[in-house]
Amino acid sequence: MQHNNSILSVKDLNQMVKDLLADAIGQIWLMGEISNFSRPASGHWYFTLKDDTAQVRCAMFRNSNFRAGFTPQNGQQVLVRATVTLYEARGEYQLVIDKIQPAGAGLLQQKFEQLKQKLFEEGLFESIYKQSLPENIRTVGIITSSTGAALHDICQILKRRDPSLHLIIYPTQVQGTEAAAQIAKMIQIANDRQECDVLIVGRGGGSLEDLWSFNEEVVARAIFASQLPIVSAVGHEIDFTIADFVADVRAATPSAAAELVSRDCLEQIRRIQVQEQHLSMAMDYYLTRRREMLNKWRHQLQTQHPQAKLAKKLNRLLSYQHALYENMQQYLLKQSNRHNFLDKQLLRLSPQNNITYLSQIICQKRQQLVNLIQQKITECRHQFVLQTSQLNSVSPLATLERGYSVTTDQQNMVVRRVEQVNVGEVITTRLANGQLISQIIDIQDKYHH
Repeated sequence: MQHNNSILSVKDLNQMVKDLLADAIGQIWLMGEISNFSRPASGHWYFTLKDDTAQVRCAMFRNSNFRAGFTPQNGQQVLVRATVTLYEARGEYQLVIDKIQPAGAGLLQQKFEQLKQKLFEEGLFESIYKQSLPENIRTVGIITSSTGAALHDICQILKRRDPSLHLIIYPTQVQGTEAAAQIAKMIQIANDRQECDVLIVGRGGGSLEDLWSFNEEVVARAIFASQLPIVSAVGHEIDFTIADFVADVRAATPSAAAELVSRDCLEQIRRIQVQEQHLSMAMDYYLTRRREMLNKWRHQLQTQHPQAKLAKKLNRLLSYQHALYENMQQYLLKQSNRHNFLDKQLLRLSPQNNITYLSQIICQKRQQLVNLIQQKITECRHQFVLQTSQLNSVSPLATLERGYSVTTDQQNMVVRRVEQVNVGEVITTRLANGQLISQIIDIQDKYHH
């Protein structure tokens, strides 16, 4: 026997079933007959919804049922939008209702919701496809009933706000089985003609059945395909139709649509007056600036006229001429003074005087030089005689004359000691009248006997 660790409580089971119902079915639309209706002090509604063969318990809580607009009665056929769920305390499945309508209007509402969802998924409500209203609207096309109050209101407001607007009316039924096709056809005709700048498509208020033509798919697709910008103006402010979601701009009422596509003439006059004041101020400023520039140019023309320039140049030329004359006079005077000064300097520094003076100096120097030379020669002669006498007194020749001799060895060195020579060595002895060549046969020092 297999052991199962997952043991559920009743609460867990009911919770699982509740989640399964919510995931598998979710929100649905359902039609049936009300029975066992009760409304306790809490404000919630509890009843049974049945048909010929089955029934289901329902609950509609206070935060939803206050928007219903009516109080259901037993035996009444209704259309409800509900979520399938499970009342866990008793293990009974039930419907939690968030929207309820009487069966007739409910069927139309269901069709409205289905078409709205379909067109939404196709992207017909996307803002990227919506056109902006033109800046300067000259012609307005109106697609509505030619006998309805909506047309009268639109024309009155347009006439009051902007009488210059041109109106083109494309009459059509706005209620009944053929209304939707006629509305779509008029939208196509207006686009083919291209005779207006913007289209107003709408009608006055009414019930859901009265406004149903503007919930038809053919009208929605005609509005989406329009090349002209379309303003939807259907019913009152609380009324919404498929045309409102597809149109480029939604107006809460036909009167509001007229105000959207027109400009208040009084406001335009005020703006024109303000612009006129701005333009006048701008022109005054412009003219003032131009006048200042003209005066500036006139002054420049006067100051820069060729005659004025010539007079100015002539005055400057005369001034330069006078200055040149004065400068030349001063220069000539300066040069004359300099010439006189240099002439005196030249006479004072004349080479002839210097030559005479230097010639005298040269003669004196020459005589001094002759005297000095003679004196020097005398001194040199006297010195020569003295030095000759001294030289003779110490000359070896004089010694030789007195009977002395000088002996030299083979290297021509004077022999002063016996140790300088050896036996057998040839020596030379110089006498006063010649020399002797001898060979040493014996050497005796002073201590030898």
